[in-house]
Amino acid sequence: MTSANQPNLHDVDWSKIPAPPDDGAADHLKGARVAPVALLATDGSSITLADVPGRIVVFAYPRTGEPGKISLVDDWDMIPGARGCTPQTCSFRDLAGELKAAGATRVFGLSTQDTEYQREMTERLHVPFPVLSDSELKLARAMNLPTMEAAGLTLLKRMALVIDDAIITHVFYPVFPPDRNAADVLAWLKDNPR
Repeated sequence: MTSANQPNLHDVDWSKIPAPPDDGAADHLKGARVAPVALLATDGSSITLADVPGRIVVFAYPRTGEPGKISLVDDWDMIPGARGCTPQTCSFRDLAGELKAAGATRVFGLSTQDTEYQREMTERLHVPFPVLSDSELKLARAMNLPTMEAAGLTLLKRMALVIDDAIITHVFYPVFPPDRNAADVLAWLKDNPR
């Protein structure tokens, strides 16, 4: 989201943004089986992460901003973990090929925004992998994923999951700064080949 003090979606001074604390909200996820929930994807398909074979990477974020649009709330940048969805998505876009070379058979983004909103973002940012919509919070509730409230909306907190044949092998949470998340996942994949 844009804000008065940091109007660019990509160039963010992370020293002025509060880091999210480790509140333990993702502690239960490592070793958990992914719930069999079908989600709409930006490529028009329906994806059930529990049915995707092999090693996959799923990164979740609250919501990407739209250039020139105002934030959901005036203090969006000051909500720990809120700012940085576009830089996080772009970092996974930029490293998608390397993530696959390091063993990730698929990469997915995940948010509670609707598919139409996500599709505009993936086209504008040239995202080469599907972004999944959990707009009805079915996966979030089934897996008890970490969430936050803003402007009356329930949003996913930022995290990344490495999933091996429907079992969560590794959890990156909290994630800060967001633009480094994909590089951290890549380093972990290289250090932990399947």
